[in-house]
Amino acid sequence: MTASRILMAAVLAAGLASPAFAADKLKVVASFSVLGDLAQEVGGDHVQVVTLVGPNGDAHMFEPSPTDAKALGSAAVLVENGLGLEHWLERLVSVSGFKGETVVATKGVKPRVWTGDADEAAELAHDASGKALDPHAWQDPKNGILYVKNIVAGLSTADPANAADYAKNGAALEAQLAVIDKRLAAEFGKLPEARRRIVTSHDAFGYFGAAYDVKFIAPEGLSTESDVSAAAIAKIIRQIKDEKITALFVENISDPRLLDQIARETGVKVGGELFSDALSPADGPAPTYVKMFENNEGQLLSAISGS
Repeated sequence: MTASRILMAAVLAAGLASPAFAADKLKVVASFSVLGDLAQEVGGDHVQVVTLVGPNGDAHMFEPSPTDAKALGSAAVLVENGLGLEHWLERLVSVSGFKGETVVATKGVKPRVWTGDADEAAELAHDASGKALDPHAWQDPKNGILYVKNIVAGLSTADPANAADYAKNGAALEAQLAVIDKRLAAEFGKLPEARRRIVTSHDAFGYFGAAYDVKFIAPEGLSTESDVSAAAIAKIIRQIKDEKITALFVENISDPRLLDQIARETGVKVGGELFSDALSPADGPAPTYVKMFENNEGQLLSAISGS
């Protein structure tokens, strides 16, 4: 039996009791926590959002459940990232029977090309020439503004009666992100190029690096599913020593043991925790998209500026 048929059978066996949504709100499903927060911020009191991959969850490794299929099947709006991040989503949509409005948050984003290992990139979206594309576009707040615009448009299409409120909420969030972008450009622009080199546990910060001229080096490549060879680790250790890199960071979705090994062999201390593919729980340091940038900004600048 195929995976899709297994999931469909489980959905049918679970039945349709205990609805996932309140009856008086627009039913929205977001694929992962960053999009869940943005959908809630834009939708405000008019929406009820179910997030499939929750705080500290890894969208690369996610396996949908029958509960996820039931929630999506009764939703009016689906918000997805696109660019191949949610390689499991097409199957989930198929078995759920979802017929609502789909918002692709990366619509209008200029994607970066991923040139790493082919196995890592197999499930990602590709451009016309066959090159894999980096899906982590939300790590540039300018792209975050595009995400917000796309969500405003999708919610307004599904619920035109509240379109004015969606537009108002979206404009306020866009203004916050514009301030963050300006501040990040100013802060990282003050630092010499030699200080703007950082090792992280997987390559989720390419858009951030391109936006603020920061070089991120990652032993796990683009996807947390990829294995790391001894040769790749040795290469990064040599690079850290040769370039005198002083900043190593673990991410909230990654196993810290790999960076711990690199830290032991280079003598460079692992810094704080960065949030890449997921937000923190509500009581953590990055429960919202805006606070994610604030946390990462503080951690990065503290480490690479030597303060």
